[in-house]
Amino acid sequence: MATTPTQQSGLRSLQPQQWRSFFAAWLGYFLDGFDFILITLVLTEIAEEFQLDLPTAATLVSAAFVSRWFGGLVLGAIGDRFGRKPAMIISIWCFAVGSLLCGFAWGYWSMFAFRALVGIGMAGEYGSSATFAMESWPQALRNRASGMLLSAYPVGVVVASLLYAVIVPSLGWRWMFYIGILPVVLALVMRRSLPEAAEWQREVGERAEATTFQILFGTRQRALLNTVIGIVIAVCLVLVFSKAAGPATWLLALIVGAGFIAYLVQMAGRLWPMTVALVVTVFAAFLYSWPIQSLLPTYLKTDLGYNPAAVSTVLLWAGLGYAAGSVAAGMLGDRIGTRRAYLTGLLVSLLVIAPVFLIGGSSFVLLSVLLFALQFTSQGISGLLPKFITDHFPTRLRAAGLGLTYNIGALGGALAPVIGATLAQRFGGLGTALMVLAIAFTIVVAVFVGFNVPARIGKALRVESDAPALQEGAR
Repeated sequence: MATTPTQQSGLRSLQPQQWRSFFAAWLGYFLDGFDFILITLVLTEIAEEFQLDLPTAATLVSAAFVSRWFGGLVLGAIGDRFGRKPAMIISIWCFAVGSLLCGFAWGYWSMFAFRALVGIGMAGEYGSSATFAMESWPQALRNRASGMLLSAYPVGVVVASLLYAVIVPSLGWRWMFYIGILPVVLALVMRRSLPEAAEWQREVGERAEATTFQILFGTRQRALLNTVIGIVIAVCLVLVFSKAAGPATWLLALIVGAGFIAYLVQMAGRLWPMTVALVVTVFAAFLYSWPIQSLLPTYLKTDLGYNPAAVSTVLLWAGLGYAAGSVAAGMLGDRIGTRRAYLTGLLVSLLVIAPVFLIGGSSFVLLSVLLFALQFTSQGISGLLPKFITDHFPTRLRAAGLGLTYNIGALGGALAPVIGATLAQRFGGLGTALMVLAIAFTIVVAVFVGFNVPARIGKALRVESDAPALQEGAR
C-alpha cells in the first residue's frame, strides 16, 4: 500500500495532467455556482415583475431541485457507462442553455421550466465532476480533491454577486441570465482536450454489464419501466412544488418516495437501505444549508434593508468563507479522516448560527465576519460530502450512486426556500426562520455522520462490497 503523502509533498507529486483534469472540473463547478445562484439574487425583482408573493417566488428556486434527481440518475448512469467526461460536457450544456433561457422567461411557468433544465445540468455536474476529479487524483489526496473542488461553487457565487451589483441596477435582472451561455465554451474545450478519469478507465472501461446504465436501461423492459417511473415522479414533483396538488400532496409525495426507492433497489441491490440513509443525510444537509443559501439575499434586502451594493459585499464575504472552508475541510479530512472532519465542522458551526441572525443589521462589519465564519464551518465542511458519499459505492456505480443519492436528498433544497419563507411569515421575520432551520438540521446531520449511520447499516446487511466505507478500519 502506498504511503500517505504529507500535505505539501502530496500536492506537489501531482502530474500536470492531473492538475488540468482537476481545473476543468473546478471550472465546471465555478460556472455551476455562478448560474444557479442567479435566481436567488434576482428573486425579489422577478417576484415584482411577475407579481408573485414570496412563498410562490421561492418555488422558482425549488424548480431546479425538482429536476435534479433526474439529472443525477441519467447523467450519472451515462458517466458510469460511457465515462465521466461525456457526462460533464452534457451537464454543462444543460445548465448553460437553461440559464440563458431564463433571461427570456415571460412568466412563472416558463421560468419554472427553464430552472428545471438548469437543475438537470447542475445534478449531472455534481456527480460527474466530483467523480472525475477524485478518480484523477491518488486515494490519499481525495478529501483535498473533494474540498478544493467544491470551493469553486462559492467562488462562482461571489462573482455572480459582484456582477449583480453592477448589472441589475443598470440593465435589469434578465441580463444576469444572458451571460449564462458562457459555460458552453468550456464544454467545447473539454471535448477536445481532456482525457478520461484514470480510475474509471482502469476499473470499468468497456465492461458495460457492470455499470448503472446497464442495470437500469440494459433491456427494453427495464428501460421502459424506469422511463415510466421517471415520468410519474416528475409529474408528481411538479404538482407538489408548484402548489397545484392541493389535498393530494401527501399521496403524491408517497408515490415519489416509492419511485425513488425503486431506483435505489435496482442500483444498490440489498444495500438499498444504506442508500436511503445517505439520502436522509443529504436531505437534512440541504435543510440546514439551503434556506440560508437561497434566501440570504432576500433576508439582507427585506429584513435588514441593505441595498444591492451592500448585499453583494456581504455575499462576497460569505462566499469567501464557503470557499476557504471547503479547502480547509479537504485538508483536515486527509489528516484525520472524512467523517471526523465532517463532524468537527458541523459541531463548530452550531456556535455561530444564532449570533448571525440575532445581531440584525446594526453592524455591517460584524455581520460579514460572522457569515464568513458560518459559511467556513457549516457550508465549507460540505466540501467533504462528495467524498463521504462516494466512499459508499464501488467505481462502477460511483457517478450514479453519488448523483442519485445526493440529488434525491437535494429535494431538501427544493423545500428549503419554501419552508423558510413560510416560517418567516409565522415567526414575523426571515432571520428567525433561517436560524431555527439551520440549528435543527445541523444537529440531524451531525448525528448521522457522527454515528456513521449509512455505513453501519451497510455493514449490518453483510453484503460483499468493495466500497471504501464498508471496509474494516474505514475512517
